[in-house]
Amino acid sequence: MSQFPESIATHYHQRTKYAPETIAQKGKSLDWANQPQPFKEYKIGQVIDLKPYLSAKQEAVETPDSDKWLRLSLLLLCSYGLTAQVTTIYGEPIYLRAAPSAGGLYPAEIYLISRGTPWLRAGLYNYQVQSHSLIHFWQDRVWEDLQAACFDNEILVEAEMALVSTAVFYRSAWRYEDRAYRRICLDTGHLLGNVELSAAINSYQTFFLGGFNDTAINKLLYLDEAEEGAIAVIPLIDLLDYDSRPELSYYHSLPSNTDTDYPSLADGELLGYLHQATKIDSFQPPTEPSSETYYLEDKYNFPFCTKISTASTKFIDWGENFSELENTILERRSTRAYSGAEITLEQLIALLNFTYQPEAYLAQGLDPFPDYFALELIETFIAVSGVSGLEEGCYYYAPKAQELRQIRFKNFRKELHYLCLGQDLGRNASAIVFQTADLQQAISKYGDRAYRYLHLDAGHLGQRLNLAAIRLGLGVSGIGGFFDDLVNQVLGIPEAEAVIYLTTLGVPA
Repeated sequence: MSQFPESIATHYHQRTKYAPETIAQKGKSLDWANQPQPFKEYKIGQVIDLKPYLSAKQEAVETPDSDKWLRLSLLLLCSYGLTAQVTTIYGEPIYLRAAPSAGGLYPAEIYLISRGTPWLRAGLYNYQVQSHSLIHFWQDRVWEDLQAACFDNEILVEAEMALVSTAVFYRSAWRYEDRAYRRICLDTGHLLGNVELSAAINSYQTFFLGGFNDTAINKLLYLDEAEEGAIAVIPLIDLLDYDSRPELSYYHSLPSNTDTDYPSLADGELLGYLHQATKIDSFQPPTEPSSETYYLEDKYNFPFCTKISTASTKFIDWGENFSELENTILERRSTRAYSGAEITLEQLIALLNFTYQPEAYLAQGLDPFPDYFALELIETFIAVSGVSGLEEGCYYYAPKAQELRQIRFKNFRKELHYLCLGQDLGRNASAIVFQTADLQQAISKYGDRAYRYLHLDAGHLGQRLNLAAIRLGLGVSGIGGFFDDLVNQVLGIPEAEAVIYLTTLGVPA
């Protein structure tokens, strides 16, 4: 029997928390001699250059299927493509991508699996980010194997291609050690947020599958499971082939086992063990907890609290044919410093509505019901330091009621600076959005795999906040490193809520 009463996901979360008394032990010097490369290379395979299809768009290479290649090229570029090159004092450039990544380490890889069409041959492809190309490294028909690995999901009967997002663990673990798994899943969530919105720009519908046979998918892609593992499968349906969005029934999230019989794990072993423990090898639908009220109403309704409506008829304009959305994705940068000036309540409401009320954007052509994995279990709190028209303090955001509910009255700038490990972003931000979840409730429904789902969803929400903030001319930056338990104590967040992710918002310095 295990000496631990808690599941491996809970154990991992507790072991990887930052605390003031242990933070010095977490920060080891980096092994620069073994710094990982953020790009994967293949020695053999057919290279398909996607850059010519971007040439002024209308001037793409003229073939009968040039429009399909153009849309695929744009989808990949806006999801994870290179958007800037920064010169460093060391002579080696840093390449920035469409999706943000903790420390600029970019642990994700994107694979494309084709059923086989007249324009896209069957087989396996890897998206070569550095050259914006696809490499066709396996040319056999593998779609049936993909369907079997996804437990014959109905989506794959309709789709002709699918993306698979994987994680190369060492890319993040090199810097963040065991806590890197949190950041890997958050970074993948950023990527999924881009994929979902980029799909809308290019007339695709995406479906996010988090429940699949991990070993089968990894084997299909010829991955070394100790180094790289599948995180999400993303079937794509070309909406130009349909009169309307297809309505399909499917499970996007499936549970894994809950592992309470694990060995004593040394530092450095937690990340790998957790990922392996959360794998799925057979189909079983999720078990609903005894209370399902979170589907019907917001979790917290604090008595006698001040409530501010966030319902609005003013929406962010993403431009004709999504031109401003595409530009925002490609121009997004994480803010490095805030001025400390105020943002407006109207701006904060617009950010929340784009992130949490996507159905309001149906008229603009966006997916009104984008896929998440365990969104019903994510809660949102906001620490307000400088929002004109809104009193300083901590608020609970109730997305179903569309209102902010104040739970503490205070200026938290000093405490937020400390909670964010002394980062000035925490002190000078106008507001900080905290995503949290009750781990025990999540694990009761999804097993230990819930840990993946919660961080993927938090990253997805964070990316929507990122893009909305940039479009409104604000600064934005995610923070994955913070003193976990002190967040709950200082802000008055219920103890059961594990803090998953922080997104800072403000006026750029």
